[in-house]
Amino acid sequence: MSLSHIQFVKLVLFVVCLIPATVLGWNFYHDQLGANPFEALTRESGEWTLRFLLATLLMTPLRGVLHQSWPLQLRRMLGLYSFFYACLHLLTYLWFDQFFDWQEITKDILKRPFITVGITAWILLLPLAVTSTNSMMRRLGRRWKHLHRSIYLIASLGVLHFLWMVKADLREPLIYAAILLILLGYRVTKWWQKRAFSIAARQ
Repeated sequence: MSLSHIQFVKLVLFVVCLIPATVLGWNFYHDQLGANPFEALTRESGEWTLRFLLATLLMTPLRGVLHQSWPLQLRRMLGLYSFFYACLHLLTYLWFDQFFDWQEITKDILKRPFITVGITAWILLLPLAVTSTNSMMRRLGRRWKHLHRSIYLIASLGVLHFLWMVKADLREPLIYAAILLILLGYRVTKWWQKRAFSIAARQ
């Protein structure tokens, strides 16, 4: 794929990734989010965070399957959108659920495990967003890769957060968990193949 095609795809992707936030904002403004719009806004923003995290992780296997490098050029944007929706999700919790009562927020984090896990995931996602620029990549060198591998842990915490939050119907969080396991399985398989090849080459 040529540079001009990549730039066009990035532009389209940028607009498409904004659609969920735009729809949520429109529905919230026009009171079309059901009986509890604040809960709906919090839940939808959280689910979109998880979807974008999984889409970010999908780019590496997609490169291997297609034997093309262009999926990796979309990975940063998807990762940043993950952070954007994570911030929106956190903001709705802090604002609509807790009204920025920091004492109650602290108690809630300590009392409810799914809140603890969610806050932890956001804290871990923050340095990935901060270090997503080319200059930070050059500055950190090999440490950048080690840092950004934590996205697998973040996605796992996101799935766990969703599982613990849901009280009855677990089908949707279990679907996300299954997708994550497939992506993790691909990563582990590639790591094992690379390690086996390296050992064989030394013998």
